[in-house]
Amino acid sequence: MGQGEAVLLDIDGVLTMDWKPIPGAVAAVRELRADDVRYVLLTNTTSRTRRSIAGTLAEAGFPVGVECVLTAPAATADRLAGSRCLLLNSGDIREDLAGIELVDDPDDAEIVLIGGAGPELDYPALNRAFAALRGGARLVAMHRNAYWRTSEGLQLDSGAFVAGLEYAAGVRAEVLGKPAEAFFAGALARLGVAAAEAVMVGDDIESDVLAAQRYGITGVLVHTGKAAPGAPKRGSAEPDHELDSVASLPELLSQLRQG
Repeated sequence: MGQGEAVLLDIDGVLTMDWKPIPGAVAAVRELRADDVRYVLLTNTTSRTRRSIAGTLAEAGFPVGVECVLTAPAATADRLAGSRCLLLNSGDIREDLAGIELVDDPDDAEIVLIGGAGPELDYPALNRAFAALRGGARLVAMHRNAYWRTSEGLQLDSGAFVAGLEYAAGVRAEVLGKPAEAFFAGALARLGVAAAEAVMVGDDIESDVLAAQRYGITGVLVHTGKAAPGAPKRGSAEPDHELDSVASLPELLSQLRQG
């Protein structure tokens, strides 16, 4: 196999916006399937379970099953099985956290686990997390995204709260979703390909694209979602490729495979 034979796809901001398909996205993924290109959806989404994500995408026309979806919560469950965790997250993802004991009392927590931001990350919740960290609990984040894009514009994500807890408690969070190397490695293993054979398509220049490039995966930034025109300029380096949207991905893959 050569470059562009397998694809890691972010979901939010790449395939969908507010869970509605971005123009051309369904056709692009269907073309990948028709061309026998292997793909997996690699997402930091923490508001829904893998089953819910796969069902919503399938209803929208994407050729996707649960086996195609790898999420930060599922990676977290694998990494933290058997641990007692104080969870701060917006959305019910307990189904994907099987094997983790969720606790409410800071004194019972071995780990403060941060998912996605929302009303649940209010002052009382953050203060409980702070108390657990001061009591010796570890800080673990499913991701540390700064923001995401919705139909209402950019919305603050949990990265800001992770940074605040790090500052207040004098600790450093372990991150289990993107940009963690193990998360990308798990996706490559699922596809059965080496890093040099894969392409990562995302709208987050740092967590999706540059992180993948550091591990030898070709990075493709799409100018939708977080990277849409008018979004804050972020990025410590340049992506390998840039596209207006995922609709142009099949053409790029064809060019990469031809050398």
